[in-house]
Amino acid sequence: MQDNRMDKRETSARLFEAATKVIPGGVNSPVRAFRGVGGTPPFIKRASGPWVYDEDDNRYLDFVGSWGPMIVGHAHPEVVEAAQRAIRDGFSFGAPTRAETVLAEEIVARVPHIEMVRLVNSGTEATMSAVRLARAATGRDRIVKFDGCYHGHADSFLVAAGSGALDIGEPSSPGVPRAVVKDSLIASFNDLGVVEDFLEGDDVAAVIVEPVGGNAGCIPPIDGFLEGLREMCDRHGTLLILDEVMTGFRVARGGAVERFGIRPDLVTFGKVIGGGFPIGAYAGPEHLMRQVAPSGSVYQAGTLSGNPVAVAAGTATLALLDAAAYETLESLGAYLERSLLGVIHGSSFPVVLQRVGSMFSLFLRSEPVLRVSDAADIDHEQFASFFHGMLDDGFYLAPSAYESSFLSLSHTPGLIDEFVAGTAEHFHRVFATLV
Repeated sequence: MQDNRMDKRETSARLFEAATKVIPGGVNSPVRAFRGVGGTPPFIKRASGPWVYDEDDNRYLDFVGSWGPMIVGHAHPEVVEAAQRAIRDGFSFGAPTRAETVLAEEIVARVPHIEMVRLVNSGTEATMSAVRLARAATGRDRIVKFDGCYHGHADSFLVAAGSGALDIGEPSSPGVPRAVVKDSLIASFNDLGVVEDFLEGDDVAAVIVEPVGGNAGCIPPIDGFLEGLREMCDRHGTLLILDEVMTGFRVARGGAVERFGIRPDLVTFGKVIGGGFPIGAYAGPEHLMRQVAPSGSVYQAGTLSGNPVAVAAGTATLALLDAAAYETLESLGAYLERSLLGVIHGSSFPVVLQRVGSMFSLFLRSEPVLRVSDAADIDHEQFASFFHGMLDDGFYLAPSAYESSFLSLSHTPGLIDEFVAGTAEHFHRVFATLV
């Protein structure tokens, strides 16, 4: 990028060294540590629009967007103003507010098939609460999840597939009891056959899925996959939970529910409904949601749930996401796709681009990625080289081959042109022996 080569991140290196002495791994979330790509992460000091700035005042064009929620760009003036107004009236009350209802009404108005919303503090809280509600509503314990779909760090989600596709999940983190995950069954994303086998016993409470795989890179559902899950769940009395922490209000005004025309039983949302502030929600039809305390007996609580600052920022963010905004996001995504495919196909690079709306991923392999096993089949040294080359040139991508990238309303065609030019340069470098 113009006048923006990253030769030094000395301050970030010192800060990271200091952080490792008081914070496990020097970070408060594992992927930030650059373990997948090596090196030291830049410590971000501030952000504005499509840009983030590190402690050495290096500027980066951001395609991480706080892992998705910064859909209107960083520090949008209207979102900042809404948060500041809320802060002046108090940070937290632990009591009902009018603003909570306003946000819940807006979510219900946008997303088909839901009638009630419970606000929580994170996507993890939302998914674990939705599963608890599904178990209570069905009287069953087992759940089906998909490899490569991340639903937070609650115990029942931290499982990986065994040696066979039908194996019961094994804990993938120390500290997760086998007894907790024995009822968590692992299927392969975009594969309905295994799910059918799991549901045959009519003892599965819920199937939970990211409608677009976003935590193994951007993996769209194949034709019929989501529809097949819906049909199977209906046939076996199982609830279908769509985890829209990543796709909610991003891939369409009504999220993936609207974009793919799928009827979920429960939906979960994340930080986008707080404009990037810590928040989450789970939602569904009235007959299910009224089983949640205090209306019903399914207990879930949180002192900070519906935090007034997060609610104000989220309401302001959703107000900016009108029909024109989604047309812009789709247009930007399509422009990026056309431009990148021109680079990829023009030089026969072994790279696959996958996109849904304003989500996208570049996989350094020749064949499409349909499931996590496909995403794992890349040259990680090549990816690390590509990532660091882009970072040094001022492009901030996720430091993992297994994460999606995101566009925002603050990105422009001109900025996308710069990104594509940088991508072409570093593909030529990484694949020099192939071209």
